[in-house]
Amino acid sequence: MQTIDVNRKESGKIWHRKPSPSSADGLMVQISHDVTGAFAPQGRRVRFLQVSFDVSGDRFVAGDHHGNIYVFDIGRNRFQLVQKAGSPCTSLAFSLRRKTEFLVALSDYSLKCYDIENKELVAWMKGHATAIHSISIHASGRYALTTSSDTALLWDLDTFTRKRKLNIKEDVGIAKVFFLPLSNTIITCFRDDSIFAWESDTLQCKYQLPIPPGERPCYKAFATPRDGRLLVAAGKSRFLHVWALDTRTLLRIVEMPSKVRAVKQLEFLSESFDGGSSKIVGALSQDGIMRFINLNTCKLLFDIGSLDDRISSVAVSPTGRHVTAVVESGCVNVYSIPALMADFNKPPPPLVKAIANKSGAGKSLNGTSVLRSTTPGRLSQIEADHKIAGSHTIKTGVKRRPGQDTEAEEFSSLPDGLNISRLQAILKGYGEYPAKYRMFIWRSILRLPENHAAFSSLIDKGTHLAWAKVHQTYPIKSRKLLRVLQRTLSCLAHWSAIFGETDYLPLLAFPFVKLFQNNQLVCFEVIATVLANWCQLWFEFFPNPPINALSMVENVLAYHDRKLLQHFVNYNVTSQIYAWPLLETLFSEVVTRDEWLRMFDNIFSNHPAFLHLMVVAYLISSRQALLQCMNVDDFKYFFHHRNAVDISGVIKEAYRLDESTPDDIHPARMLEEFQPLTRGQYPIFNKYPKFIVDYQAQEREKIRRDELDYLHQRHATAELQRALDKRRNEEEAWYRQQELLNDAEQQRRVLIMEEEQKLVDQRVRLQAMKRELRARELQLLDGARHRFLQHQTQIKGTELSRLDEEIERKRILREQETQAAVEDVEIRRMELQAQKEQLQQNLARNSTRSTHQQQADSEAHRRQQELEERMRKRAWDIERNKEHESRKMLQTQMAQLDQIKGDIEGNKDIEYRRRMDDLETELRNMEMGHLNEENKRLEEEVQDVMAAVADNKLDQVNKVEEELNNLRTRSRSDEHRRGLAGLNQQTYASFDTRRNQTTNALSTQARHKPILNEFSSSDEDSVPISLDRGRRTFEQRERDLMKEVRDLRRKIATETRHLQPPISYDDDDRDDDAR
Repeated sequence: MQTIDVNRKESGKIWHRKPSPSSADGLMVQISHDVTGAFAPQGRRVRFLQVSFDVSGDRFVAGDHHGNIYVFDIGRNRFQLVQKAGSPCTSLAFSLRRKTEFLVALSDYSLKCYDIENKELVAWMKGHATAIHSISIHASGRYALTTSSDTALLWDLDTFTRKRKLNIKEDVGIAKVFFLPLSNTIITCFRDDSIFAWESDTLQCKYQLPIPPGERPCYKAFATPRDGRLLVAAGKSRFLHVWALDTRTLLRIVEMPSKVRAVKQLEFLSESFDGGSSKIVGALSQDGIMRFINLNTCKLLFDIGSLDDRISSVAVSPTGRHVTAVVESGCVNVYSIPALMADFNKPPPPLVKAIANKSGAGKSLNGTSVLRSTTPGRLSQIEADHKIAGSHTIKTGVKRRPGQDTEAEEFSSLPDGLNISRLQAILKGYGEYPAKYRMFIWRSILRLPENHAAFSSLIDKGTHLAWAKVHQTYPIKSRKLLRVLQRTLSCLAHWSAIFGETDYLPLLAFPFVKLFQNNQLVCFEVIATVLANWCQLWFEFFPNPPINALSMVENVLAYHDRKLLQHFVNYNVTSQIYAWPLLETLFSEVVTRDEWLRMFDNIFSNHPAFLHLMVVAYLISSRQALLQCMNVDDFKYFFHHRNAVDISGVIKEAYRLDESTPDDIHPARMLEEFQPLTRGQYPIFNKYPKFIVDYQAQEREKIRRDELDYLHQRHATAELQRALDKRRNEEEAWYRQQELLNDAEQQRRVLIMEEEQKLVDQRVRLQAMKRELRARELQLLDGARHRFLQHQTQIKGTELSRLDEEIERKRILREQETQAAVEDVEIRRMELQAQKEQLQQNLARNSTRSTHQQQADSEAHRRQQELEERMRKRAWDIERNKEHESRKMLQTQMAQLDQIKGDIEGNKDIEYRRRMDDLETELRNMEMGHLNEENKRLEEEVQDVMAAVADNKLDQVNKVEEELNNLRTRSRSDEHRRGLAGLNQQTYASFDTRRNQTTNALSTQARHKPILNEFSSSDEDSVPISLDRGRRTFEQRERDLMKEVRDLRRKIATETRHLQPPISYDDDDRDDDAR
């Protein structure tokens, strides 16, 4: 198949080499219009919409949805862009009387005529209100019929004017209006399936075809052959109605395949020398495939199109040589009808009989074989031109069984005049068959029966359950290839149940599927033939690998290469690792495509045992690489991937093994001869353990039933849910209806009440009218009295007005007095407020003054304490200096008396230390008890202070001041006690000094050890260090107590701010914090 892209081309060649379409699809060339450029989206394509052939059948016009119209000349291999209409075309016609003109119907409902030579607009015709979907040209080319959904117009192409218009009812639409070929009859087909014939000159109705009984056919597509004697109609069904127009009767009804549910278009295919009475009609169905059927035999001949790229519309050339199809992808495919009909136009196959000279065993064949071909009506003799050179017979590779008579052997003949001996000679000379004829040779060697009916029955069974999810296990990028693989596997599973359970079947079948994907029948029969012949004994141990077949391979390998087999044994590599992967994939994983084709050229041309010999040959040819492998994973990798192995050497080695293998271990002894598939029906394949396959099939069927039950339950649940939803909606609708009824009833009640109220009002008005009449009567009688009363009323009104004025004046006066009183009260309130603010300012000023006085007293007291502390420190320093001098003198004396009184002073020193420790412990206990009592007393005082604050917040300030005075008094007493403690310490020190002077130096050294409130000494510059902790403790306590007092004052100020705001308290607190 060749392709051409007309983007940015106004002319050029359709193909660059002569097309050679195959009989599989017949596709010659594919025409596309792909937009490219920097600003064009990736993959955008301008879709072709319509095509139409001219009378010669060698040219056709094609229009795309941009309005570009191209002319393609198949005979001259040229194309050119003839017009840019600017709007998408809806229909085309190229069979006018002037060969260079064509009609195009555009999406703007207009009809235009263009000339392809000068590329100019010839005429522009308007008259349709909807899009034109068909154009029919009269046999003379002078008139044209255009049809839209609501009307049909008859045009004169000489003057380009409208001659007639078909008026129809609004409820009846037009399906199609067209001329019968070679006649002046117009056929009109309507949406109600009625068909009328009219005379084109007088527009008189000639006849009407009866509507077929039964279900309505809903005609949409119509076609007539060139002689105009038949009319084929089809619509929303798979039936074709064939009418005989000369007798105006329904001739026959042709049933299409079950896959066809509707027919979109019908076209007759003309044949040579048929006189216009063509019997082949093409039907384009809803699945996008056009099937060509012989109306006489009702046989499906061939089809075009695919499910991947469905056909939208087609045009058939009048000569019947080409078919153009517009596909969904926007391309135009050109098919060759002779290529598609090649299989049906072949002469019947000849009957061939091979005659060969017989010679004794061991003699060579030197004569020539004569082929006799017998055909019906004549007998011809054909002499063979093939001579077998050399003094030996041709080696076929088939191992003869013991006892077989070689003298009785004849050259087996094949279909289509082929001979297996000649084919094997070609293999011997070239190693493979010609690629051009390989498929033909394979079909002949395998003797494929091509059972169309049996294969169609397998296809009609649909996808087998076992292979419904093959795309999950074996994902394939090509959807077409995946569908063909799934369909082939399903056919094999329907043929024999074992193939629905075989896991490796996709690996085995995939090479053949890829090779024969365009001919599924041949693909299925090739795989079935391979399974029936080359896969003998494979399924006896199912689901395990074929032990008997693998044993044959192992026996042959043991005979020809025992070292390699021993290497496998040493590393626990069984035949399931080195032979079974090659067999189950048919070498497709370890060789390339060309190598695989060469291998199977030889495998198909020999005995089925040749496949097993090929496995052994592959192992022997790869022995060097295999002997280097030491790991089982390496062996597995080797037999599942491609390796550098010479396939020609493998094939030669296989032939050598075939000749040199003894008969007792030769695989041919265990395998049967090649048996082709039977014609008509496929043979039964039951060489497998049926109970295992049946059990697995039953399990799969059980799973399928469970899935169906689950789906039914889910469907029932969904139905129940829908019923519940429906019931809920109905209930809601009923409630809404009841609400509406209640509202309507309420409205009716309101209306009734309004009407009753109106009646009451009317009654009131009537009573009022009556009273008015009576009043008028009384007025006439009492006129004078009324005037007197009116006068009296005026007088009283005047008096009342005067009284009202007096009251109003008094009211205004009272309001003024009230306003003045209110203003006086407001002024008094402002005065009181000012007095209040002044009192608050005085209170704040007094508080500030007392705070400043307290601060000054605290500062004076603090300065006095600092002065006293300095004087006390100075006295202590003088005393410490004196003690230091006396200590130095004592230390000198102690050094002199140390040796004499060491023992005595040591005992005294121990006793002294014990006494001093007891005194120090007792002193510390006394201090700690005193401090604890003091802390408890202070905590009780703080609690009393807090309780007093809670009772009376305003008096708390005075209490805090009194507490502060008490604290100051206690601090003076503490200072007095600290002074007494210092005097006691000095007394103890003088007493120790006198005692140390009268005793010895050792007791003096012990007396100066570092204890509480004493000093440490050194030999040179001793620095006195005070350890008086009592004074610092009381100072810390005093600071903490002052902090608590400030916190209490701040808390009191915060809580009493809302009652009477003492502004000065917060300011005093801030000053205290700052200080």
